[in-house]
Parts: sequence; C-alpha cells; structure tokens
Amino acid sequence: MHFEKLINSLKARRDMLNVTQKTLSELSGVGLRTLKQFESGKGNPTLATVSKLADALGLELCFQVKTKSE
Repeated sequence: MHFEKLINSLKARRDMLNVTQKTLSELSGVGLRTLKQFESGKGNPTLATVSKLADALGLELCFQVKTKSE
C-alpha cells in the first residue's frame, strides 16, 4: 500500500474541511499522538485506524489487490 498517498489524501481532506488534528482525533476516536505520527509519515496505522479517520472525514476506503506478478 502506498501510505504516502493515503496520508496526503486524509490530510488534504482534513485541511479542506478546516478540521484540526485534535478535533479529528476526538471525532474518530483515534489518539492525537497516533494521528500526528501518521500524518508525519512516522506511524504505521492499522486498517481499523485508517477506517476510523476516513469515516470521520466522510471518505470511503477502496483497496485494489494485485498479484505479485502485476
């Protein structure tokens, strides 16, 4: 998975909605420290964490699975 693209998408949506990290943390139930680490590219969030953030931002997660030969 390309985490950089995912991070940028979530952060851009948060910025577009003028939502602070603290507010997103409260809305999503994801810890503020976890959110800050994720947005800085230092964290390694679980799918559940990403799902909570996306849901709080009104986004839908879509994944494409490829075989190793692709």
